[in-house]
Amino acid sequence: MNIDQVLDAKGLACPMPIVKTKKAIDGLESGQVLEVLATDKGAKNDLTAWASSIGHEILDSKEEDGVFKFYIKKG
Repeated sequence: MNIDQVLDAKGLACPMPIVKTKKAIDGLESGQVLEVLATDKGAKNDLTAWASSIGHEILDSKEEDGVFKFYIKKG
């Protein structure tokens, strides 16, 4: 997978991971991929719901050592 940008939202509580993700993805071209790193447990549901409601695609998500990683393709 080709990652175009990485957003470090670790340590931020809701809604800041989504606010920062929106700002970062706005700077990408359609089809580019943003990797989001978050530690907020609510980010999984929040980012998934937000991405689908806006028309972006979650390509993958996983958790490693308490860090949630999301790969979002801009719609």
